[in-house]
Amino acid sequence: MLKRIRKALSALHKDQQGADMVEYILIVAAVGLPLLAVIIWFWQDISRAVDEWWGQIRGSSGSPGGTLNPGNL
Repeated sequence: MLKRIRKALSALHKDQQGADMVEYILIVAAVGLPLLAVIIWFWQDISRAVDEWWGQIRGSSGSPGGTLNPGNL
């Protein structure tokens, strides 16, 4: 029984797949968390900029409020 446990622990210690996955998770967290913090910090500025850009896009299309104009198809 002790030999089987020792063999299982040895196999677990030699397995690098779990360590690689932890590294990937840490890399994603190192990139994602600061990006999320910046988005939360500047949320209102980003929202205003997107609203302005969307208004420019809607205003230049020539069609009212999101409806399709068959003449432009």
